[in-house]
Amino acid sequence: MSTRQLNPEQNEAVEYLAGPLLVLAGAGSGKTGVITAKITRLLDRGYRPDQIAAVTFTNKAAREMKQRVASSTKRTDTQGLNVATFHSLGVTIIRAEADTLELKRGFSIFDAEDSDRILADLVGRDVDARKRIRAAISAWKTALIDPEGAVAEPGGDAAAANAYREYQRRLAAYNAVDFDDLLRLPVQLFRDHPDARERWQNGFRYILVDEFQDTNTAQHELLKLLVGPRGALTAVGDDDQSIYGWRGAEPGHIAGLSRDYPNLKVVKLEQNYRSVGRILSAANALIRANTRVYDKNLWSARGAGDPVRVLACSDEAGEAERVVAELSAHRLRHGNRYGDYAVLYRGNYQSRAFEKELRERSIGYRVSGGRSFFEQSEIRDLVAYLRLMVNGDDDAAFLRVVNLPKREIGPATLETLGRYAASRHRSLLACARSIGMTGGMGERSGRRLAEFAEWIADTAARGESGPARQLVGELVSDIDYRNWLRESATNAKSAQRKIANVDDFLTWLGQLDARSEGEACSLEAVVRRLSLLDYANKDDAGADNQVQLLTLHAAKGLEFDHVFLSGLEEGLLPHHSCVEDEEKMAEERRLCYVGITRARKSLSLSYARERRRGGETTSITPSRFLDDLPADELDWPQNRNGKTANADAAQSEQNLAGLRALLGAGENT
Repeated sequence: MSTRQLNPEQNEAVEYLAGPLLVLAGAGSGKTGVITAKITRLLDRGYRPDQIAAVTFTNKAAREMKQRVASSTKRTDTQGLNVATFHSLGVTIIRAEADTLELKRGFSIFDAEDSDRILADLVGRDVDARKRIRAAISAWKTALIDPEGAVAEPGGDAAAANAYREYQRRLAAYNAVDFDDLLRLPVQLFRDHPDARERWQNGFRYILVDEFQDTNTAQHELLKLLVGPRGALTAVGDDDQSIYGWRGAEPGHIAGLSRDYPNLKVVKLEQNYRSVGRILSAANALIRANTRVYDKNLWSARGAGDPVRVLACSDEAGEAERVVAELSAHRLRHGNRYGDYAVLYRGNYQSRAFEKELRERSIGYRVSGGRSFFEQSEIRDLVAYLRLMVNGDDDAAFLRVVNLPKREIGPATLETLGRYAASRHRSLLACARSIGMTGGMGERSGRRLAEFAEWIADTAARGESGPARQLVGELVSDIDYRNWLRESATNAKSAQRKIANVDDFLTWLGQLDARSEGEACSLEAVVRRLSLLDYANKDDAGADNQVQLLTLHAAKGLEFDHVFLSGLEEGLLPHHSCVEDEEKMAEERRLCYVGITRARKSLSLSYARERRRGGETTSITPSRFLDDLPADELDWPQNRNGKTANADAAQSEQNLAGLRALLGAGENT
């Protein structure tokens, strides 16, 4: 972005170098372009690349920023420009100052798995206890509290504090640091060694920080110590998009900048280049209910756009059905791609209903910010059984399930079976029936293989005449799968989650039965449907033409033409754990704000009147956030008295026109 392309506020932020600057960059206001332009301006003003540090939160953002600087500046040499994440900057400092920090050269950086091994030695194999203690240690390090401080905390977790002390001893013995130390140690260095602090302050003549609202205590303190009294700082952020309080981010750091730097200049970027006006009206009205130090009012030159739609649905299955139907109809009317649409939700588990509905309609999708329901190991186990029953030549499915649950069919037995099948060019399942007699295998092992093969054949035969839901239910019972999940899970909570997934899978199959007749929901039809969608979702070439399913947290920084924001319900958004806490409630409102501002052209909000919680169906109250939205900007289709015949006819004609356009486009490709 050149200065000729900057609006007046953006240009003011780029040109200002007289002191510390806070750029309040609203959603979609072009903040990355401002940071890039300011780095370019600093280079043009005579700053050497190695005297500039631009800090952000992800490696992807750092790479993109560096590439944009390289392409936008007239200078051919940007070698030495420091564009990095907080943690990679910390690594650079620690490596340069290893001797002062009493670390040997070549120290190791332990990842979460390495840290977990240490904690396993200290506290045992209880996975939940290790997670709790690991989280406590991380929180102490982020808050810059050492082991002695943790032990001395009144009413603290004594077991975790003692483990923290021993954990640090182990790290020192291994000449290692963990991920949190990459921030803690530079702060410790600069606090304890003024000479090192001045050296780094003099090395960086100017520092820029992106997403400043997401800084935690350690990151904020590190920045203060690096910037020093010169105050050569540009902090870019949006307190309205601070949604990571659960991992230590403190939006109050934006307000605190004026205390850190009394001569702080503030520039607001309020022109939004992403969304149409009605979407921004909803966002502005929602976030206005939060207490803020700096008010912003986003506006757009892209026109008003369509009203924000609010969809009231019967339950979670009805919500998924309604959302996918609306999405499909909208796509048909406007000739869009599936990749133009995103479904956002508060929790990963909400994706299940949407995944099932999209698969039912053979619509490709991609799950981000969480693992797809159909990719869970327990679901893949059951699908592998079904694949093998439909296609006895599926050796991959055979190998996945032949010993799951345990049937005492060991690796040596399978190796022998594999050689036997390869020599006869037949499938593993086909050879499993006869290898005991002719394959040079012991009688006991051969009998087990033959019994498994016969059971697969018998179960598959039953599936030819009955619905898939009934067959899978019998399969789960025959192999005692739920009990096996309980015994093999790492803890009771994990087992419950896996069993719940199995039950949800059975429910989905039952819904297919209810919607279909005869062959449409046969075992073969179900496997074909699952396989086709698996293939579509793995096709990277078509990845941009899949409906995006993602959590609100994962959606931060992204944008989509058409957004369906689901689960606008009390207890879900806002989350039930936040309703009694004013700070947490404010963050929930910011999370909803982030979801709304992801939409470019259209936005639909949905909620269910009933939802299953803890195995019981409960009545739902619509989210209080709906009450914050401007009533005259909303469209509640279900509140109309019904469409007229002319409206129905117009809608049908619009759908047909969309279909003709799609078919015409297909003929021309």
